[in-house]
Amino acid sequence: MTRQTPAPLGSLLGAFTRIGLLGFGGGPAMIPLIRQEVVTRHRWLDDESFADILAIANTLPGPIATKMPGYIGYRIAGYAGCIIAVSAVIVPMIVAMILLLGAFRHYRDQSWIQGMSQAVIPVVMVMMAQLTLDFWNKSRLSLGNAVSLGMCAAAGVLIYLLGLHPGWVIGALLLAAMLKPDGNGQEADK
Repeated sequence: MTRQTPAPLGSLLGAFTRIGLLGFGGGPAMIPLIRQEVVTRHRWLDDESFADILAIANTLPGPIATKMPGYIGYRIAGYAGCIIAVSAVIVPMIVAMILLLGAFRHYRDQSWIQGMSQAVIPVVMVMMAQLTLDFWNKSRLSLGNAVSLGMCAAAGVLIYLLGLHPGWVIGALLLAAMLKPDGNGQEADK
């Protein structure tokens, strides 16, 4: 269950500053870091709430690196939490981009600069694999292997073969879940 008392703003600032500083690879690569901070480390959200926020954030336009911190910050600490979480993520990125682009411009021909960017890729890949495994386990336990594999295959066909945006697929699943009748043949209350 999600924590009911507001998170201390200092803890929120520290958590999302770490995410902003360590979020190499862009918004999708930040998702495991966000989960680590808000679910595992601070327990501000549970896995189910985090998955719901991730699904909704994927359906909305704009960068996920600001949508998730904004909503999570608001949910756990109100408007101040929203402002702090978004600022804590974007300010380090802005400062790092200015500094790194200046260094890159000066040292761009050096092999160690090219090696740095290549070395980050496997680390991000492992983080994304861990997040995928966590979501697979949750899906498998709640829906079963066959349904989970079927949904993965259907989503893969729609997204990769037919070129449908993932937001439309997630939106359709959310709509189907909202309209799904409960066990008594009546629509679920939401």
